[in-house]
This record gives sequence, C-alpha cells and structure tokens, in this order.
Amino acid sequence: MIKQLSDDQVRTMSLEEKDRWWLDNVWRGDMPQLTIRSAITGMILGGILSLTNLYVGIKTGWTLGVGITSVILAFATFKLLKALNVSRQDFTVLENNCMQSIATAAGYMTAPLISSLSAYMMVTGRVVPLWQSMTWMVAISLLGVLFAFPLKKRFINDEQLPFPEGKACGVVMDGLHSDDQSEGTLKTWTLIYTGAFSALWAVFRSEVMLSKIRLGFLAIQGFFDDYLYKIMAVPTILGSKITDLTIRMETDLVLVAAGGLMGIRTGVSLMVGAVVNYFFLAPYLIQKGIIIPSEAGTIGFREITMWSLWGGVAMMTTASLYSFFSKPKVILSSFAGMLGKTKAKDVLEHIELPMRVFVIGIPVVGLAVVLLTHFYFGVAIWLGLVAIP
Repeated sequence: MIKQLSDDQVRTMSLEEKDRWWLDNVWRGDMPQLTIRSAITGMILGGILSLTNLYVGIKTGWTLGVGITSVILAFATFKLLKALNVSRQDFTVLENNCMQSIATAAGYMTAPLISSLSAYMMVTGRVVPLWQSMTWMVAISLLGVLFAFPLKKRFINDEQLPFPEGKACGVVMDGLHSDDQSEGTLKTWTLIYTGAFSALWAVFRSEVMLSKIRLGFLAIQGFFDDYLYKIMAVPTILGSKITDLTIRMETDLVLVAAGGLMGIRTGVSLMVGAVVNYFFLAPYLIQKGIIIPSEAGTIGFREITMWSLWGGVAMMTTASLYSFFSKPKVILSSFAGMLGKTKAKDVLEHIELPMRVFVIGIPVVGLAVVLLTHFYFGVAIWLGLVAIP
C-alpha cells in the first residue's frame, strides 16, 4: 500500500526526500510497467476515447484529457477479467500509469481536427485528404512527444511541479490500487451509471431514432427554452431575438460534463466572456450594422463569431504570451535542464530515454514537419523553420 503524505509534509520535504519516498512507495523494480496488455489497452481505450474528445471538441472548441476515464475503465476491465478467470494477474498501478499515458497521447491526437485543420479548411474551402491529415497529425504528435520528454525531466523529475491532470490521475490510481479498494469500486460504478444515463439521455434526444420505434412524442428538444417559447414570445435585445443571438439552453449533457471538468475558474471566465459578447456587444453591433446578415438574410452564430473571433483570438494570444514570458526564470531553468546543467541527481535516469534521442530526433522530425507543412499547406519553408522553435 502506498504511504500517504499530507500537503504540509510534501511542502517541507527536500528533493532528495521526495525521490526517496517515490522509490520506497511507488517504484517497484519487480512490478510490471510497460507490458503488452498495458500498451494494447492504452491504444484501444485511447482510440475509443479520442472519438469522444473529437465530439466534445467540435461541440465546445475545448479538448479534454482522457487520462482519468481511461484509468478507471482499465481498472474495471481487468477486475472483471480476473473475476471471470480470464486474467490471473492484477493490473498493477504502474501498468495503469503506462496505459493512461498511451491513451492520453491518443486522445490528444484529435486536437488538430478541431483547431488548425478545421480552420484551414473553413478559410480555404479545401478539404484536406485523409492520408494527409493522418501523416500530418502523426508527425506533429511525434514532434510534441520529443519536446515533452526533456521538459518532463526538468519540470517533473527535477522541479517536482504538480500538473493538474497528471496529479488527478495519480490520485485516482492511488485510490483504485490501494489496499482499500472500496473507493475505487465506487468510482468505477459511478462512471458506469453516469455513462448509462447519458447514453439513455442521448437516445431520447434523437427524434429520428425514437420515431422509428414510434416513440417520437417522447423526444427531448434540443434546447430547454423551446418548451418555454411555446407559451411566450421570444425575448429580444436591441431588436435582435435571443435565439438569433444563439443564447440558448442546451439539453446536451456534454456541455455540463465539459463545464465540470474545466473547473470553476475556467467555467466562470468563459461565462463572463459569453455574456459580454452575446448579451451586449453582438446586439449592439447588429443594431449599428457592423455585424451584417448572411446571404440568406439571417444572423446567427457564424455571423457573430466571424466578428468576435478577432477580439477573442487577440485576447487569448496576448494572455498566453504574457503568462509564458512573465516567468523568465522558469524558461531559463528549463533550457538549462535540457542541456544537462542541473546539480540534482535524477533517480529515474536509468529507466528513461537518453537525451541524445531528443537532440537528434527534434531537428530530424522538425524538418519533416516543416516539409509536410510546405507541401500540404503551401507554407513557406522559412516560416516553418521559424515556427518550430
């Protein structure tokens, strides 16, 4: 059983003490880690969950990690297989950790499909062929992994910085694989029950499906406010109907789940931005004729976002760059760590890839990405070379 530490104990521990605790309580030289079953399970769960990430991303514009979900599903799967005598050995905590790393990597590979690739196709009107999309995503994902490993050595191995998603996965795995597994069982059943409920809810949101079994009258409307507008007129703001402003109450549970996973700070920030944009700016600009109707004479989400995206992108880019450059010591120490100028001994060095893999791999794969960008999307080679660093 893993020995638990309080937050106060963690804060007062030196780096050497943290390393020793990890070796004594987590690392087991004889415990399986990257096994065939952990790799295959990670690929399968990652592939399936990447589809959910793709749907959520298209719906909300937000990519979500699949680590926690894959951890619970893998734990529950192998518990069931052992109960059925299909598998004799328990799925170890380190196997689960390797599995969720693979699943998370697969889940995040869908990100270009809801960001850069979709934006490119919308702007140019050209549909990127499937084989180009696949090679492009594999190439940039490989480049991302090559960059991530040396940064991981610096920020996690050396600095012991807590990463929210990784820390959450660690807490879940700790609970699942501890001696008292009642909490892990509860999480598993919670996932099963909520999954079944959301699947049933999705069925009742599909009028087409229900109509085929002659239950179309039970279909749930796409928006809760549709029921309200059956008995009252649609409110307006400065002459624009709020339905045209896309101020609606969705019945899709995906949005509820996304809000819960984003956290209160991100959720409130998005809410404030949405209120300012759709309740105030959009109706005012429509009234002034700055936001103009489409060729069909209607104003909706597309017409509003074609204006608001410029301010939104500028704010996001400025905030990201400010957050990045406001901590120059972290950046400098990161490069120092990548160049091997750290004093602390890395106790994980013997189980990690050597730095020469990244020193050689990043320029080679980076050049491949630059060439693919040039031939696939017509980006000048010198611009691609600037973009990589």
